[in-house]
Amino acid sequence: MKKLVLFTFALTLMFSVNAQIETPQPSPAAKLEQVVGLTDVAIEYSRPAMNGRTIFGDLVPYGKLWRAGANKNTMVTFSDAVVIGGKDLKAGAYAIFVTPSEKSWEVIFYNDTNNWGTPKEIDESKVAVRVTAEVYPIEMDIQSFTISVDDITTNSAVIGMMWEKTYVGVKFEVPTDKTVTAAIEKTMAGPSANDYYAAAVYNLDIKQAKEWIDKAISMMDNPRFYHLRKQSLIYAKAGDKKGAVAIAKKSLEDAKKSENADYVKMNEDSLKEWGAK
Repeated sequence: MKKLVLFTFALTLMFSVNAQIETPQPSPAAKLEQVVGLTDVAIEYSRPAMNGRTIFGDLVPYGKLWRAGANKNTMVTFSDAVVIGGKDLKAGAYAIFVTPSEKSWEVIFYNDTNNWGTPKEIDESKVAVRVTAEVYPIEMDIQSFTISVDDITTNSAVIGMMWEKTYVGVKFEVPTDKTVTAAIEKTMAGPSANDYYAAAVYNLDIKQAKEWIDKAISMMDNPRFYHLRKQSLIYAKAGDKKGAVAIAKKSLEDAKKSENADYVKMNEDSLKEWGAK
């Protein structure tokens, strides 16, 4: 009985150890992250190797859809909207599928990223962008399938795909100029109403807070009861009870129109506390 228990324990231990052994994957996973201008680009894919095989026109047949890698489909993520082949592509994640031929590849950016391998048929409603890219021969063999982000400029870059003696690049444009111009215009225009409002609410210098809340309210097309409520509280804290009462009455009127019972009560309580008539 004791021998049987020891044998069972040894067997269990052996299988436990074996279950934890990891071996190299034939097509290891890779992740590439690159900033282009102000846009974050991330590419996740698996990298099959040549292993003495002929790739294009054989292992990867011409004229048939390929997942541009191995295992789960290759995926690219853009943090901003980009332009590919003159076509707009929204910010987000896309699967990349290609149909190789000897002289060019058709490259598809696909909305559905939850594929393992290639779909049996491409759903045209899920095709975000479809472009054709020229094939460039390489003198030496690229043993492992490789995706890169090449020719980086402030406003564009190229998604490069290399394997065997083949290179294919797909150029994309990023909205750097538009983003920077908008930031410059916003900065040069000065703080917004929301900036002044947030600063006033936080500021411990009540005199400065009063100036900033007035500035914020003056910049709003239609200050709401909650904005006016905060303004009245700052006025009261600054010692201007008369101003606080006048503003609280406006807030109360707007809160009643909006049927917001909480703000109606808060304003009524404050008006009573401040001796309003």
